[in-house]
Amino acid sequence: MRTIMVINAKGGSGKSTIATNLASYYASTAKKVSLVDYDPQGSSLAWLKARPINKPKIQGIDGSRSTVNPGRGTGYMIMDAPASVHGKDLSNLVRHAHTFIIPVLPSPIDMRAAADYIKEIRNTNTIAAHKGKICLLANRGRDNTKVFWQLDEFLDHLREPYVAALSDSMHYVRAADKGLGIFEMAPAATAIVRAEWQPLIEWLDSKGSQP
Repeated sequence: MRTIMVINAKGGSGKSTIATNLASYYASTAKKVSLVDYDPQGSSLAWLKARPINKPKIQGIDGSRSTVNPGRGTGYMIMDAPASVHGKDLSNLVRHAHTFIIPVLPSPIDMRAAADYIKEIRNTNTIAAHKGKICLLANRGRDNTKVFWQLDEFLDHLREPYVAALSDSMHYVRAADKGLGIFEMAPAATAIVRAEWQPLIEWLDSKGSQP
């Protein structure tokens, strides 16, 4: 079973958007998927409640209240981590996954916070013992802005692989409102956004994303 966690210390970095879109993508490829929401706000589970019954089923698990126990035959477990998890709680949390996606927003505050958090995650037992792999993701970017290129350069100089940059698109808002993922929206309308996801999907499907 593939275990993928979307994690960042700051709230509002787009963790739930990435987690729900990954869950819907893998579900659309006929994989059995569990979506674990560790965030007490429950954004991923709220998205799941809005999901149409005619779309591929995704098992929802409230990780903040119950033991995480995905169903038999689960191929992918996608985890939406809470914000502001540090120290022992962070070490305990990352033990649940083998692959970690860290989304970073294009702002100086977010970049500084991400740099500190990446160092903290590196020092957890899971990563230090080479039992987990990290990738970085630029999120909600606009490529015609100076701060986006600052983020691009910042992520490119870290030792973890910087695999993709996702734009700030209203398609994500529309998809979330309907309980859908971007890969379940009209292909012609979302072609550019889908293409932005391809490097991340390819990295996740590669051996380099697994310990």
